[in-house]
Amino acid sequence: MITLTRLNGKSFALNAIYIEQIEAFPDTTITLTNGKKIVVRESVKDVMQLVKEFYQQISIIGLPRDMEGLDNE
Repeated sequence: MITLTRLNGKSFALNAIYIEQIEAFPDTTITLTNGKKIVVRESVKDVMQLVKEFYQQISIIGLPRDMEGLDNE
């Protein structure tokens, strides 16, 4: 789950696995796989970083290339 902020200032947690698309209209709009749209205060770049970190945390994607092998040192 990633924590985001609605335009009204309320925080909520979103399961990032259900994100299909992230756009700026100019507000950041997240489209979920079920077609629902959510507008958040975070920038597209920030949401993408949160999603990347979430995927790494649950081992869907690996560590960045520059971090691989650090555990072996």
